[in-house]
Amino acid sequence: MKNKDENVVKIGYNVYICVNFCFLMAEDREKLLLDLEVRVKQVMFLCDSLKDENARLKSDITSGQQQIDEATQELQELKTKYDNLKMARTITAASVDVDNAKLKLSKLVREVDKCINLLK
Repeated sequence: MKNKDENVVKIGYNVYICVNFCFLMAEDREKLLLDLEVRVKQVMFLCDSLKDENARLKSDITSGQQQIDEATQELQELKTKYDNLKMARTITAASVDVDNAKLKLSKLVREVDKCINLLK
């Protein structure tokens, strides 16, 4: 039952509802629902992009770790080669020095023998 005011409807005993207010509330709800839907889609898009970025970063980490492992292995091989080279040089230097020392010692012994022979 409508009252003088077209916007007010009598529902029951002394209960009135403003029709415009109901329509406004329905429109506001629809706007809110649409806004919520848009925001949910934005969050889903952001979530997907973050998942893609996360996968890319994990791939980068795996690649970087592989490079570190290869560099560590190469460093270990180079250290081994360096230690072997140091050992070889030490042995070579020692053998050259030993040979030189033997030659000098032999020369000295011959000179001492000559001196002893001259004293006799």
